[in-house]
Amino acid sequence: MEWLKLIGIIIIILGFLLKIDTIAVILIAAVVTGLVSGLDLYAILDTLGKAFVDNRLVTLFILTLPMVGLIERFGLKKQASNMIGKFKQVTSGRLLTIYLIIRELAGVASIRIGGHPQFVRPLINPMVQGALRTRYNLNETEIDAKDIEKIKAQASAMENYGNFFGQNLFVGAAGILLMVGTFQSLGIKVDAVQLVLASVPISIIVFLIVWINNIRFDKYLDKKYGTKRVNKDE
Repeated sequence: MEWLKLIGIIIIILGFLLKIDTIAVILIAAVVTGLVSGLDLYAILDTLGKAFVDNRLVTLFILTLPMVGLIERFGLKKQASNMIGKFKQVTSGRLLTIYLIIRELAGVASIRIGGHPQFVRPLINPMVQGALRTRYNLNETEIDAKDIEKIKAQASAMENYGNFFGQNLFVGAAGILLMVGTFQSLGIKVDAVQLVLASVPISIIVFLIVWINNIRFDKYLDKKYGTKRVNKDE
């Protein structure tokens, strides 16, 4: 009776309808499905444990989101903005370029620094906004809402550029290994080092283009808010 192996789906549906604890419902469904499929309890627990270990990075990512939300709720964004406010010569564009450099260097070393929810939203975005307010002596109500959205977009773009073009600078990156495997399956001889060397000029070109774009963004802000520039001697 092969259809009995689908009993786990019924358990999940009933659990959701009855609003029972989600994790408990999924675990019960997994155990019951394993038992009706002929697995012993040890094999079921071994399978569940292996699945958890194989996907632990995803699990850790999910667990960090509530923590980031809490520290953001209790002043992380404000402190980041206040900190950058102490450096009056730092412009929004320069700060974005610095983050792009950090993001690409992190890609070279295969270091994950959080991404949009854990780094850009609570830290980079408020720091860039803080740089704008400090440089032109603005308060929050004096900044155009469209410019706030542009800053958010620019900060997110730095993360995307740095991550996308920086991750292929590491020979052990998943993308590099995937390309090596794909090329070899097509009969094309290539190794990881060759792909990394080919990625270096692309990442440099991207950096230069984005750097110029950030300079243009600074000029746009300077033209719009330049009359409120803070005197360098103050």
